[in-house]
Amino acid sequence: MNQEFFDALRVMGEEKKVPPEYLAEKIANAIVIALRKDYGGRDIVSCNIDVEKEIFTVSVKKTVVEEIEDEYAEILPADAKKYDSKAMVGDTIEILLDTKQFGRIVAQTAKHVIRQGIREVERDRTLAEFQSRNRELVTAVVQRIDPKTGNATLSIGQSEAVLPKLEQVPDEILHEGEHIKVYIVDVKDTERGPKAMLSRTHPGLVKRLFEMEVPEIYEGIIEIKSISRQAGSRTKMAVYAADPEIDAVGACIGQRGARVNKIVEELAGEKIDIVKYSEDPVAFISEALSPAKVLSVEIKSEDPKVCRVTVPDSQLSLAIGNKGQNVRLAARLTGWKIDIRPESGFYGEEEEEETAED
Repeated sequence: MNQEFFDALRVMGEEKKVPPEYLAEKIANAIVIALRKDYGGRDIVSCNIDVEKEIFTVSVKKTVVEEIEDEYAEILPADAKKYDSKAMVGDTIEILLDTKQFGRIVAQTAKHVIRQGIREVERDRTLAEFQSRNRELVTAVVQRIDPKTGNATLSIGQSEAVLPKLEQVPDEILHEGEHIKVYIVDVKDTERGPKAMLSRTHPGLVKRLFEMEVPEIYEGIIEIKSISRQAGSRTKMAVYAADPEIDAVGACIGQRGARVNKIVEELAGEKIDIVKYSEDPVAFISEALSPAKVLSVEIKSEDPKVCRVTVPDSQLSLAIGNKGQNVRLAARLTGWKIDIRPESGFYGEEEEEETAED
């Protein structure tokens, strides 16, 4: 039985990529628990499974006494000498049990423990894999899409995770078997197992894409200061280079837009505005409202951060953007509440203003 047992352990270990020593330890512990009840629940049973040497032994320890009070844990000298000829009263002897006598228990226990052990190993492996990629961009394969919820089940390496419908880019249609890039927002170890929070809408996805495409960002020569995003429609990104000789915006755009175009293509046509970051809020706010031209920025309050921006009349709708998108993204990018006014002063003090805030 021993040979078959160890052969089965190795085969199972290879198939499931689980160390046979790990399974052996789990099985040994389970056998001890299963047999303990045959000895009045006493903690006197031990099991040793050595995969390398193919040793499988189960034993029980008993104390040699002149008069038995506990039949489970004690033994008379005459009986003890059958196992140890030198056994004396007060000694503790170890009695090897015939594993054939509880073969059925071993088989059932091994089957249960192997299943449980494999689940634990896979759980640990999944958790470790997700944690190593937390806050990173990964390539996943779409396995299936729930027709009711729209949630997509993805395979990432040897693990699976769910991309919720709300974290998918609006109007983007995913197909089974398709390779997509997703951002791991967070990793949690729940009662149901490791759970990776995936997103295609998170600004971090755009940041990682630029790190991959622009070496200067990856190397730290250019820094991404902030990103605001309306997934599927538009993203604004502020970049900065400590070296004044380096054109941070130009490096991100690339020759003839080659670098940024690759990212736009990955994001299914999402527009990307790359602006120059500045410590000066007036300059930064002006840049953030690109592509609109700004005439002036008046700081109304530092806490909370509120400003009033004046633009040419012809640039008003461009500065505001479709349904307020441009000014809203600019506000998120800069962290300032932005009131936009046309140069002509069309808005009166008590009339409605176009306002956006973070």
